[in-house]
Amino acid sequence: MYGKILVPVDGSETSALGLKEAVKIAKCVGGQIRLVHFVNEFVLDYAYGSGVYATDVIELLRKGGSSVLERAKAAVQAEGITPECIMLESMGGRAADLIVAQANEWGAELIVMGTHGRRGLARVAMGSDAEEVVRSASVPVLLVRGVPQPRGDAAKRPPLKASAA
Repeated sequence: MYGKILVPVDGSETSALGLKEAVKIAKCVGGQIRLVHFVNEFVLDYAYGSGVYATDVIELLRKGGSSVLERAKAAVQAEGITPECIMLESMGGRAADLIVAQANEWGAELIVMGTHGRRGLARVAMGSDAEEVVRSASVPVLLVRGVPQPRGDAAKRPPLKASAA
């Protein structure tokens, strides 16, 4: 039961929250954790790169990915678990598809990932990789929501005060 837990990491706060939950589960069941980070080279638009060398940018993405994996690995090791780490490079494709493919290839029994919980236009504009993973994964997926951000008028209103009856 959940012996192999796949955790996509991207360095975000929500990713870190997902990692914390994965560690809790792995400690309870004696499971393995595989950390995975994707470097998507397709995010570069070579047509607008005047003065910027694509190979330099790709190398920076690789170094950043290695740093993300090292920080995540250190956090897991601090909890007494030795994770596997893998960084994969892609020329396009949705992160969700890459996550599901990696879960299938490794034989993951659970995918744990953070989600921003976007709604409305933000979700339409940016999409939801977490939702797509849930729809297409053949194994259970645990989504860990990030810290909710106040929206609209709620951010302007003062907090409610308790009153004595």
